[in-house]
Amino acid sequence: MNIVIIGGGFAGLNLAKELLNHPQIQVTLVDKNNYNFFPPLIYQVATAFLEPSSISYPFRKFFAGKKNLQFRLGELLSVVPAENKVILSNGELSYDHLVFATGAETSYFGMENVMKNAIPMKTLNDAIVMRNTLLKNLEKAAICKEIRKRRKLLTIVVAGGGPTGVEVSGMFAEMRKNILLKEYPELDTTASNVYLVDGGDALLAPMSEASQKDTLEALTKLGVVVKLNSKVTDYVDDTVYFENGETIKTKNLIWAAGVTAKIFEGMPAESYGRGRRMATDAFNKVNATENIYAIGDTAILTADKNFPNGHPQVAQVAIQQGINLAKNFKASLQNKPLKPFVYNDKGSMAIIGKNKAVVDLPNPKWHFKGFFAWFIWLFVHLISLITYRNRLKTFYNWMIAYFARDQSLRMIIRPDKKQV
Repeated sequence: MNIVIIGGGFAGLNLAKELLNHPQIQVTLVDKNNYNFFPPLIYQVATAFLEPSSISYPFRKFFAGKKNLQFRLGELLSVVPAENKVILSNGELSYDHLVFATGAETSYFGMENVMKNAIPMKTLNDAIVMRNTLLKNLEKAAICKEIRKRRKLLTIVVAGGGPTGVEVSGMFAEMRKNILLKEYPELDTTASNVYLVDGGDALLAPMSEASQKDTLEALTKLGVVVKLNSKVTDYVDDTVYFENGETIKTKNLIWAAGVTAKIFEGMPAESYGRGRRMATDAFNKVNATENIYAIGDTAILTADKNFPNGHPQVAQVAIQQGINLAKNFKASLQNKPLKPFVYNDKGSMAIIGKNKAVVDLPNPKWHFKGFFAWFIWLFVHLISLITYRNRLKTFYNWMIAYFARDQSLRMIIRPDKKQV
């Protein structure tokens, strides 16, 4: 059985790992990057509390010595279902079964100025661009003599009240409190604000009311200005415009407000559902196809009775779908019945700042906050990293940050344009 997996995130990599060393299965994993990375922690790379190598690992290093797994660097251009092949940016691949695990990309809801000028928070490249942009703006502010321009350079607006928005705004608030004036004494007379804005009426909408309330209180105490029911409509000339007529002047709009799946040439129109996600049956097989599957954020499966509108686009869904699909591939080789996917919700969590987090567990319905929730968040994210090397490096950096309330990773590193 020749299986081609497009995308090496949580879904694709867990599918490949589950098929490891199977004598009847050959797996080729295709990704446009040569590394896997851990999306829940990219905001810590963006704020210079972790280095990129702490949350990433090369595919070829991971696949080394694994006989039935191979990696192909390339970007998917189109699919030819009738011929069971995919067209990549650097060649073609044939398959018996094709699996889309391509995740999601940032959605700007059709706002071109936001797309051009805001800083996204989805990929490792985004995180590095964000880190460099923020550090360069701090350096500009340090020598800027005009108060209004300086304030625009220092003001940060985070759009999106989900976990990423909450976590990054909390991190900025703590940096402003513990780091900014210590390293940039030139800025001690300038007021700066961190805004967290969302079009809804609560932060962390999918979580419990207790978590929403605790998060709002904790962020407010940290000095974050939270603006709910504030939908962004434009971002032009260093000004964020809102539907209610309000504006905020800033050079730093961080976009964590939404995601959308990708559409691929060659796939039937009836294969797509809400949010451009590929609609699948209970076994993750894409509608209107015979041997094409979708898992993770790019898939919408409505056959799970507990999630009739599809599953949340979170890591645990992707991991569990990857593992379940691998078991079904192995079962099909033995003519055993396939197992429909049923999501086991293990809970949700978000970190707010040092010793501050919220955790919701579904069975039983428990809610935690404060230091204990913060410790759970650290533990879960640490063990979820792909290798022991990543775990050790991240743990080491976290310990330094915890006791020193600082990190020494704030270098502006960017490629020479002549070498790109």
